[in-house]
Amino acid sequence: MDITEMTATQLSAAIRAGETTAVETAEAVLAQIEKEDKNHNCYVTVDREGALAQARAVQEKIEAGELTGPLAGVPVAVKDNICTEGLLTTCSSKILHNFVPPYTAEAVKNLLKAGAVILGKTNMDEFAMGSTTETSAYGPTKNPRNPEHVPGGSSGGSAAAVAAGECIYAIGSDTGGSIRQPASYCGVVGMKPTYGTVSRYGLIAYGSSLDQIGPLTRDVTDCAAVLTALASHDTKDSTSVSRDDTDFTAALTEDVKGMRIGIPNDYLGEGLDDEVRTAVLRGAEVLESRGAVVERFDLSLVDYAIPAYYTIAAAEASSNLERFDGIKYGYRTEEYAGLHNMYKKSRSEGFGEEVKRRIMLGSFVLSSGYYDAYYLKALKVKALIKKAFDEAFAKYDLILGPVAPTTAPKLGESLADPLRMYLGDIYTIAVNLAGLPGISVPCGRDSKGLPIGLQLIGDCFQEKKLIRAAYTYEQVRRDGAASGKMSDIRRKEEITQVSFAGEGQGGEKA
Repeated sequence: MDITEMTATQLSAAIRAGETTAVETAEAVLAQIEKEDKNHNCYVTVDREGALAQARAVQEKIEAGELTGPLAGVPVAVKDNICTEGLLTTCSSKILHNFVPPYTAEAVKNLLKAGAVILGKTNMDEFAMGSTTETSAYGPTKNPRNPEHVPGGSSGGSAAAVAAGECIYAIGSDTGGSIRQPASYCGVVGMKPTYGTVSRYGLIAYGSSLDQIGPLTRDVTDCAAVLTALASHDTKDSTSVSRDDTDFTAALTEDVKGMRIGIPNDYLGEGLDDEVRTAVLRGAEVLESRGAVVERFDLSLVDYAIPAYYTIAAAEASSNLERFDGIKYGYRTEEYAGLHNMYKKSRSEGFGEEVKRRIMLGSFVLSSGYYDAYYLKALKVKALIKKAFDEAFAKYDLILGPVAPTTAPKLGESLADPLRMYLGDIYTIAVNLAGLPGISVPCGRDSKGLPIGLQLIGDCFQEKKLIRAAYTYEQVRRDGAASGKMSDIRRKEEITQVSFAGEGQGGEKA
């Protein structure tokens, strides 16, 4: 098998068995980047010499028996907002065009301990603000499944690199769906862990209460292995959680018998593409055929998630981005008259349009006279959304639904209508507001051949349930595709209707 088509666990096993080496693997993937990245623009920075040096060091440790894990020797791509010592980290923004961090993010350190080989930094929406990877100062990334379409965002470079064979797996950050949505658009697996499971130390913040680092991989097995390596308690991150259940590979079992899965009626209504709806409901039927109990229910508050999210995220962004002033590091305008003029010109020239839009929105909702009317009310809505999920998880093990209302839009469509881009996050942002884990798994393609993602959402710290259900679904699809039986799976026009609305849902004013 071609090295660039193997999964991380397959490749690591081959390296440890002596069938190939970490150096040969790195060279093969670097050759793929050189061949393909001009068509996709997945990378901002490729560290060829650094990757090969790491690969040689890792190979020595593998041969000495010091590295025996499922990621040893496997090349990884890192999103360009996750700091790497000595390697350019720009957030795909002009204002950080020359920033080389003096330290490495804890998540990347954990991957290095597992024997990962860092290839470089992937393209993204500027400061993670966007859903298409078109707001990057380095130009848009193109979807390897169809270059006329976007790869999703903001971790679009990472998702596209996995899909194009330009890395074996990647890591990204998810603030409102920025791992799951590009995973769906590119036909790969993407997971956002429970808030606090992976250290945010070294992640350049967009929305501090929402951001979380997670994996983008070729299958669920790799996803579990990468998340196991990433997860750790970090005293440098005050939001980091100490957990003793982080061997996520233990959940790789094909067993969902008796698992209760709820499908929110709110996720299947107006605005959802018919082909996406059909694929998602067929996915539910696959799990039901393996013994899961699948029901429909009313989640409510979905309509309030988008305004609450964009109010909170923009407020936190306006605060987090204050530090980029042209003084300490990054871009500084060449001509200016006085300190305040330098601030103004540096930020005006350094930030892109979408970033400036969100900074202004955030400053507005935090300003005197509007704080109570907007930001404080958004926080109340956030608490109600968490309550609605708590009540749902009292009855269901998992929630199932689409990742996005449509498949990947064409390049340029979303930027022409920012509101439409924001509405594309409707099924993912509530997960971040509530701090929950979620995973996107490929579940088919539309009539244009574009991938469709199935989203599974779990209660806090229930990643193992997510992985078990996602793995089961993936195995059934894989076995069915291999035997030609997937065409026998037909959507049920009606899945048992159950009304589930907890007290205060739908009627309580924020």
